[in-house]
Amino acid sequence: MSPSLPGSTPFLTPGLPEGRALDLPGRGTTWIREALGPVGAPTLLLLHGWTANSALNWFGTYESLQREFNVVAMDHRGHGQGIRSRRKFRLEDCADDAAAVLEVLNISQAIAVGYSMGGPIAQLLWRRHPKMIEGLVLCATAARFRDRRGERALSGVVTGLSFATRVAPSSVNRRVSERVLVSKYDTTPLGNWAREQARQNDLRIMLEAGHDVASYDARAWIETVNVPTAVVLTTRDETVPPHRQHQLAKAIDGATVFEVSGRHDMCATRPERFADVLFTACQDVASRLSRTDPSNG
Repeated sequence: MSPSLPGSTPFLTPGLPEGRALDLPGRGTTWIREALGPVGAPTLLLLHGWTANSALNWFGTYESLQREFNVVAMDHRGHGQGIRSRRKFRLEDCADDAAAVLEVLNISQAIAVGYSMGGPIAQLLWRRHPKMIEGLVLCATAARFRDRRGERALSGVVTGLSFATRVAPSSVNRRVSERVLVSKYDTTPLGNWAREQARQNDLRIMLEAGHDVASYDARAWIETVNVPTAVVLTTRDETVPPHRQHQLAKAIDGATVFEVSGRHDMCATRPERFADVLFTACQDVASRLSRTDPSNG
């Protein structure tokens, strides 16, 4: 697949599966990507981060992951081509959307792989639909994001966005989105492609999602996670500090840690380096599964 913009050099994304719309009865229409692996292999459900989507967050990983796994990825509410709803964004709804994707695809169990915002969604998916989740891989994420001394980088960004949309009329929301969500990417072929992905996002839902992530706190129950878990820890992360990621790993009994040198956006800026570590983490979780149904649905 070769995404390109008029007048730009095509950006090649080998291995990025074509997406398709998927109707979730009673919930709405979302967007998924599927990469089939060996027959009977475990299924990975990829859950992307805030302001990303199933293409931008995971484009560098599909090809390697499908060597040993069946891979399904989805766009979350308001992100990419995910569900559009007037309801306020809630991480719990995203977890239920993910469960609905598995149900519609007739997948009985999966390993939930969450990046940043996708980490809380994966955690909530296990908590709300435990029979569906046989393992967790949690990347660049935490069990809580707000610091006692106040909001750090993530919620600080949300505050700025909220202010911008309050003072600006709706007619300029696209310009606000361009400035805050799109312009952070450069104008290289990869950057231009990322800009096109970011333009698909719904600005209102981005604000609500950012606030919900900043408010997330699973410390009261995260220790009850009882499935094989791996934590992919981004060691130079300034958005989700490494000590928060370590705390997450320590809270889950038996969780393994796989460190990778990179910042919070390395899934997009250093995809090959991230993909190698993610593949190893998924292998680790899969090796610890107690699976009674080798066909996995």
